[in-house]
Amino acid sequence: MTHRQGIFIANTLSYLYHHFGYENMCSWEKIKDRQIELPLNANGEIDFDFMEDYVRELERERIRELEAYLKATGLKDYILTPEEELALKQLSSTKWKEYKITDIFNINNTHNILSSSIKDCPGKTPYLCASSENNGVSAYISYNELLKERGNCIFIGGKTFVVSYQQEDFFSNDSHNLALYLKAEKRTRLNQLYLATCIKKSLGHKYTWGDSISRTKIQKDTVNLPLSNDSKPDYALMETLIRAVQKLVIRNVVLYADRRIAATKEAINQHV
Repeated sequence: MTHRQGIFIANTLSYLYHHFGYENMCSWEKIKDRQIELPLNANGEIDFDFMEDYVRELERERIRELEAYLKATGLKDYILTPEEELALKQLSSTKWKEYKITDIFNINNTHNILSSSIKDCPGKTPYLCASSENNGVSAYISYNELLKERGNCIFIGGKTFVVSYQQEDFFSNDSHNLALYLKAEKRTRLNQLYLATCIKKSLGHKYTWGDSISRTKIQKDTVNLPLSNDSKPDYALMETLIRAVQKLVIRNVVLYADRRIAATKEAINQHV
């Protein structure tokens, strides 16, 4: 059995997820008489060649999608500019200053929409909960527009202190959650990604489920931010550093995609 055939067969077993769980764990005795469906060839035998070709084609499709995504988002460029290299090099010597959160952000409690209220409300607007998975998005819904929160902000899950940047308008599952709107004139995705990390690092040790953050408590909190030459938060540096980090993170993905694309094209040419 090859790697691709193994992937195909493993996926035919995925239906077992619906039958077993922590309180009813899977075992050989429980599954040995269950059945899976596999493709057959003209001779009525298991078609391992089909499995191989099918998974190979899926790999090609995903690689093409990845390449298109990298191009569309501009992430295919992973070469650091001189400005980005300098920002990374000088990070250890950057001056920092402690700022009150309320001096940097306008802070709102979000509205409270219970999950039981949205079961039959499919839509395109993110519905956020205080989860660290999927950037806090648990569903996409259509709901009362008066309860929608403005995007382009930093979102804090009130009870779990999960901090994320939310680009789009959204609905929230709990009025304990906070939406922080940057007061600076240039409120961009990149500088807010940086700020979200600073808030998480500055306050993450302080709040727990039993002592959760609130709009009242955050009034007294502070955050450490890089300082510009005019003694203000250096938002330009924040953007430069995030761009550099994105390139460093995406570099291996791009190189992997390039290798797979080259291999795929070579295999196609050989087949032709």
